[in-house]
Order: sequence, then C-alpha cells, then structure tokens
Amino acid sequence: VSFSLLKVITNTPFSLHILLVGGESAKGKRPKEPGENKIKPVNKKVKPKIPKLKEKESTDSSSKSQSIMTQVMDKGRFQKPAATLSLSAGQNIELRCKGNNIRWSYPSYLDTFKDSRLNIKQLDRYGQLILVNSTAADTGEYSCWLQLCHGDNCKKDESKTGSTYIFFTDKGELFVPTPNYFEIVYLHSDKPAVIPCRITNPSAKVTLHREFPAEEIKTDGTNIIYDMKKGFIYQHPTSDHKGVVYCRAESQGAPQISIKYQLLYVEVPTGPPSTTIMASSSKVEGGDNVNILCTVLGEPDIEVKFGWMYPGQESERPVTIQDSWRLINRGIGHTTRISRSVIVIEDFETNDAGNYVCVAQNSRGQTTVATSVELA
Repeated sequence: VSFSLLKVITNTPFSLHILLVGGESAKGKRPKEPGENKIKPVNKKVKPKIPKLKEKESTDSSSKSQSIMTQVMDKGRFQKPAATLSLSAGQNIELRCKGNNIRWSYPSYLDTFKDSRLNIKQLDRYGQLILVNSTAADTGEYSCWLQLCHGDNCKKDESKTGSTYIFFTDKGELFVPTPNYFEIVYLHSDKPAVIPCRITNPSAKVTLHREFPAEEIKTDGTNIIYDMKKGFIYQHPTSDHKGVVYCRAESQGAPQISIKYQLLYVEVPTGPPSTTIMASSSKVEGGDNVNILCTVLGEPDIEVKFGWMYPGQESERPVTIQDSWRLINRGIGHTTRISRSVIVIEDFETNDAGNYVCVAQNSRGQTTVATSVELA
C-alpha cells in the first residue's frame, strides 16, 4: 500500500486529526468483487442488556430486609452476627444496631430481675446492647428494629431489623434455667402446645419422657417435633397427651433432667366467653339486699374482664363489685377456669329496679348477658 498524502490537522490544542489520502498503486489495482464494500460482522462481545423490571425487582428485594445489627468483636472489629451464635457462659457480648431510634427485644428473664449486667444505650447513630458476665439463663433471641415516629404515633420499620439467637453454653446447665420447679402446659385441640425445655448447647441430644408410665415419647417430625430454640412442640394436641413429662439432655457427660411439666387438656371451646347471669331474686322487697352473679366457663390460661351496667349507675348509686376466678378439674387432666363477678345492691329501693347487664370480655371477643330485678 502506498500513500500519496499524509496531512495532519489540528483544530485545538487537545484534538488531533490525521487524514490519510491515497490508495493502492494503479499497477496493482484489481476490480472489487460484488458485495466487497459491505461491512462485515465483527465477533465483538456485547454486554447483554438487563430488562429494567428485573433490576427493579432485585433492588427491591435487597432493600426489603437489611440487617442493621452488628457484633463488636475484639480489637475494634465488627461483623454481622449469624442467625445463631454459640458463646461460653461468662463471656461478654456487645451488639449494635444502626439508627437513631432503636428498640430491643431480649430474653424476658433479664427484665424480670432488672439485671444490672444488661446495659442498653441509644447513641447518635446506633443503639447499643451490652451484656456482661453472661449465664446459661441468658440464652435466647436478641433482636432490634428501627422505630419510626411521627409525633406520638410510632411504628416498627419492618425493613430495618436485626436478630440473632445466642446459646450461652454451660456444662453444668444443659437446659436454660427457670425459676420454677414445675410448670403447667395447657393443651388446646386447635393450636400447637410447647413444652419449653430449651437447651444452652446446640449440640446436645434431647429426648422427651413421660413420668408415668415411664417411657420415652418419640418425636416423629410431624405430630411431635423438637425445636432447640423453643422445645418440644405438639402440633395437634389431644387428651391422650395429658400427664406429667420431662426432658432429658446429653452432651459429652452425664445426662441432665429438666423440670417437670404438667400437661392439662382444655375441653372448653375457644371463642368469646361462655357467660351466664343470675340474680339472688328477681323480685325484692324494699330495704333488702340483692346479689347478681355473672359466671364464665373458659380456658385455664385465658383471662376474663367484667363490666357492669345497672339502673342506679348514672346517679352514682353505691354498689359493691367483686371479681374472682379459680381452676377446677373436670376429670383427670381436664381443667376449666371459672371466672365470676358479683354486684351487690344493699337497701334495694325503687330506683334500683330494672335491667342488670354484665359484659364479659376475653382476647377472642365479648359476651353480654342481662337479667331483670323488680321491686316486689
């Protein structure tokens, strides 16, 4: 190839244009083949374009739940804590969660005794939780979240949370200690029941046992399962499960026994309170005393609250109201809670005649019943 002209043009100090003018010598010139001037494809790697929709989805999923928790390690190092941590009892731990208004959740044991080993602070950019001289009883879930507030209205920011379950291992305490030596577990046919024999060492082997007749209760992974963070779970409790049980744990040493659990089957159906009302008399002589009793039969662990409406209420007529409850056994292992509220009207008079209304309420709803008391 020969060139007849090389010309360099500079328009600005920062641009350089080189023009090559020329061609092949006339002597070696040949006619072009058809299609020779067409641009030939080049094997060039092109980065595939990702659809915008997918980009948006991936961005959304990553920002949906970002853990804001970090664990402070030695020598000023930080790391994201795993879903579960295993530390030796006696070790200190410091957790931090990013945000200017952080709330914490931790084993209720630490709150019950207002433990001075636990210290929680809110700094400018993060919340801090420090637990010193840990014990096996501190085993449990530690979590944090950012609290969003607008005036007095506050709510949890579900996109900014963090949590870790910490096992504080202790050879002498394979089960998480409890202040009780005996616990009652109520069995409901419509919800799972938990025997809360939690362990401090995740590698321990745990089994469930019935006291009488003495036997191991096999876990089948369907009806009865074991969760080391919760205990043994009866997925579909029945009256056949009632009785006294305990847990047994083994880990490189002598086996240990948990406290005992009394399993009581609840035969009362769930729902709003099953309520009755009865007056000591429906017709009362002037000057007599009258009692109106409101009674609820319910589940042993469901609290009932009472309210009354009566004829002399607006005029603030003095009355006496007493609430009480007790557990009764209706057959072996069958327990019912009886809740009662009684209103006493002394020196009954004309203004006291009318309808007496009792409102019983539990976590599942309320029931209203009424009775009439007239002046004889």
